[in-house]
Amino acid sequence: MGSLGCDAHGVLNDAEFSKPMPSIGLYVAIASLICALAMAADLLHGFRHRKFWFPCKYFSLNATSLTFIGVGIKLSVDLNTSMPSRHDQLSKLSSSVFVCTVMGNSMPSLGIMDNKDLLMNLVALAILVVTDVVNICIQLGTGAIYVFKEEHFMVVLLMMLMLLIMSFSATTVPTTKRILETKYKKKYEVALKCPLATERTTVSKKIQQDLSKFWMMAHTSSPQFVMARSVTCTASGFFCLLSAVTLGEAVVRSYLLRPGTTMLEFCRGDSDYKWSTSLVLVCQGSAVAVGTVAPAIRWFTAVKFRCPIRGSRSYKEEFRVESYWTQWFSEKKQRPLPLSRLSILKDRSCRKTAHDAKRWLLDVCIGVQYVIVFASKIIRYVSVYCVSRILICLHLAFRATGRSTVSHVDSEMSGGGSRQELASFVLHLEGEDELVDLMVRSNREATDHWVKKGRKNQPVNLIELLEANTKISKGFEGIREFDSSEVASLAPSGEPPNCWALPLVTMTTIALSLPNVKPCSVKRLLNAVNEALDSVNKFECVLDTGGELANLRKAAEVVWLGVDLYHKWFDVDLRKLSKQEKTPEETLRELAEVANREFSESWQMNLMVCMKHKPSHWPIKTLAANSMYRICQTILLNYETRDYGTGEALLRKLETTISDIVSGCFCNVVQVVSVKCLVTAVEVREESVRGAALHLGRTEKILEIVERRRLPELRCDQLKNIDEWRAFYKMNSSDCSSRKTVSSESNEVCITVD
Repeated sequence: MGSLGCDAHGVLNDAEFSKPMPSIGLYVAIASLICALAMAADLLHGFRHRKFWFPCKYFSLNATSLTFIGVGIKLSVDLNTSMPSRHDQLSKLSSSVFVCTVMGNSMPSLGIMDNKDLLMNLVALAILVVTDVVNICIQLGTGAIYVFKEEHFMVVLLMMLMLLIMSFSATTVPTTKRILETKYKKKYEVALKCPLATERTTVSKKIQQDLSKFWMMAHTSSPQFVMARSVTCTASGFFCLLSAVTLGEAVVRSYLLRPGTTMLEFCRGDSDYKWSTSLVLVCQGSAVAVGTVAPAIRWFTAVKFRCPIRGSRSYKEEFRVESYWTQWFSEKKQRPLPLSRLSILKDRSCRKTAHDAKRWLLDVCIGVQYVIVFASKIIRYVSVYCVSRILICLHLAFRATGRSTVSHVDSEMSGGGSRQELASFVLHLEGEDELVDLMVRSNREATDHWVKKGRKNQPVNLIELLEANTKISKGFEGIREFDSSEVASLAPSGEPPNCWALPLVTMTTIALSLPNVKPCSVKRLLNAVNEALDSVNKFECVLDTGGELANLRKAAEVVWLGVDLYHKWFDVDLRKLSKQEKTPEETLRELAEVANREFSESWQMNLMVCMKHKPSHWPIKTLAANSMYRICQTILLNYETRDYGTGEALLRKLETTISDIVSGCFCNVVQVVSVKCLVTAVEVREESVRGAALHLGRTEKILEIVERRRLPELRCDQLKNIDEWRAFYKMNSSDCSSRKTVSSESNEVCITVD
């Protein structure tokens, strides 16, 4: 090894400069492989969920992916490293095709970005693409790229076209979101007013019917789906496929054909990257192969649907540029420039020139948008013309099979009777009328699929608990009885409100501390409450729109973490407490004393906070201790009259009360579903509806059990608040069983959105 720096003659010793180059090539290969794996994950996700427009879940246009792309194009932007061999030259071409693949694959992700992210990501992508194009042109001029010149010219042209398409397609995102969001809210109100299918329809069936409509609206208005089904995305998919074919043609020419017949003569020697260029070629070739599948299927699906065997459109309709493509530019054109930006222009003529320049620039953009959309429609039309010939031949060859299949599908559709109804809930843009039927046929069974999938993961322990206690319960009496107003308050500033989760956690804690109780009974209760809290916490997060009960929910989560994993309530070992030779009454008194002590200590430590804020904003430990004290004292007040002589008897009572509270919380399921399907942001609304369908399948049996109970006559805004239930039962304690209840057979559901 020579010395670093200058030698004896003052000349810089550069012998070591090229040694890290293979490692740099390995770095490029790893970055390309990561992109390939992310695109493969999106591909598998699309096939698994039957979303053949392939939304971008794992690989989208963002800072991370742009960084990997920047690393991946290292070889194509390398201006002066000698790359003489066949795989060296191919690796330069594969790096450029890799950029085309990434753009075509990630185009639907433009729909989920806000305006700021759209601008930043597209500017960053444009910098990468322009840099790559300029460097390729320089290398073509200097001879660093001396073969595959036609392929490089083709790929450079495709890169610039795809960048132009992505940039101008992004301008439609705010417009289409606004249009479809307005339509969603109108259709949402229509969906809620639709009558039940039959008079005996259960709540779960009603929810499932509503979810089918919500899913159709959420799916068809999904920003990614809107972008994926656009004509520009179809053209982008075609260009992506064309770039992959270009790379494939170059590989075939270089590896399978003799040099003399292809006019390809490669130089001898290896580049400084050595073996790593072969690895880069393999990784980027794999990324191109995997990443081209999704754009190609989007293109082929659009082409197949518009083939003549599916129907025909007039040329005027086929090539008409819809208004929403240029609406964003038109709106910007009508608005004046902000005064803050014109403050530096004192002269009136300068301000007029600035306005005229802005209007001229936007007119140019509108013209470019027209050209892009019109050209995309021409590409689609030519593709339809070519592919239709193949499909018509296949259609004629399998005509008999095709007829039987179509008639079967049609009879199935007519038998279902809901196709026409669902079609009215498809949200589409101008010029997409022909897609309505396709979207209905592709998604009408989606809700049923998710519900069935949810049924495979039902909360068995919770269902057993509710089944066992529904016959014992008189309705929801446990909601009234778990906390008595006769218990003196520990705080001078009043009592905090109740939430659904904290009483469940507190009573389960008490159950774990009871002596002479079978371990299997406690374990079943623990598992049941664990399953219940999964739903209760989700419900409360949706229903507590103002966040008033946030601290109470946090207290329940903290307490449950200790109880579930360690069988401890703060520092109290519940297992140790249950093994003491004490009666249940003595155990309750000990828990009440511990809770009183914990409350006092927490109150003194946080006195200013407790006195300054409302009781609902007390510290977590204060709220948990207060809940434990009040529930223990409530049980002790009724201990002798209720005959809680043994731990097993008290456990049965706690189970009944817990099942009443859980059942009361589940009465809000319709309201929760409606809020989730409307309030959720448009970018994640589809996933929210899907989650609601899965949850419905999991809890369908629970809803059937809850329907057997007598539901109190409460308004929808009262049903979500456990203290409203308690106030109702307190006012109607004497005759709520006869006068203020509604039959469990009633099918009326109420929905409100705060």
